[in-house]
Amino acid sequence: MRGRRIAFDYGDVRTGVALCDPDGILASPLCVLETQSKNFSEEISELLREYEPIRIFVGKPLNMSGSAGESAAKVDAFIEKLSSLSDLPIQLIDERLSTVSAQKKLKEAGISSRDSKSLIDAMAAVAILEQGLLSENLE
Repeated sequence: MRGRRIAFDYGDVRTGVALCDPDGILASPLCVLETQSKNFSEEISELLREYEPIRIFVGKPLNMSGSAGESAAKVDAFIEKLSSLSDLPIQLIDERLSTVSAQKKLKEAGISSRDSKSLIDAMAAVAILEQGLLSENLE
C-alpha cells in the first residue's frame, strides 16, 4: 500500500523518529523528541498531521532472551498514548539490536559516539522502520 510510515524509538530521555517515502522504499531519520517535554504529545500529533503516515512502527525493547523487561512496559504506556492520538495501525518491531545497528552505521560514517548521542536515537528509529517495511513486504 502506498503511503508514508513513521517509526518511533521510545526512550526515557529521547525518542527517535524516522519516516519513509510514500513508496515505502527509503527510511530516513526525521527528528529526536525530548520524551519528558510537556509538549511531547503535541509534537507527536503535529508530526502525524504533517506527514500523514498510514502506519506507525514502534520499537519493542526485549531482553536478548526475548522476554519483556521494564523498558517494554514503558513502551506499552507510550503505545497507549499513541493510540489516544491516532487511529492508525501500530505495529511493534523487535528492537533488540537497533541501537547497536545505529551506532555501527554512524561509526562507519565517521561520526564519533560523543557527537552522535541524539542522532543514535533517530538512526535506531530508522532501523525499526526498515524492519517494519521489510515485514510488510513479507506479508
